Amino acid sequence: MATDYDAPRKTDDDLSEDSIEELKARRGDTASSSVDVDETEQAEGFELPGADLSGEELSVRVLPRQADEFTCSRCFLVHHRSQLAKEVGGQPVCRECA
Repeated sequence: MATDYDAPRKTDDDLSEDSIEELKARRGDTASSSVDVDETEQAEGFELPGADLSGEELSVRVLPRQADEFTCSRCFLVHHRSQLAKEVGGQPVCRECA
């Protein structure tokens, strides 16, 4: 391939502009070929094995808050007293929320 040494050389700025223009052109090409699909419509077609849980009951035993636990006033999670960071307005706050 012949090279024209008299032609002005491209600077780094020119090269980056060219690549940006190429990227824009590629993005436009890929965007035009995509198809809009409603996610809920697509998800309705999936059937999970054993998905009928209408007759299922929860088998988890729920314990009430113990004497050495508290409920954080910000995240509403139950923590052990060792996680108590401070009390704001008489409301306990855990270390994670403090």
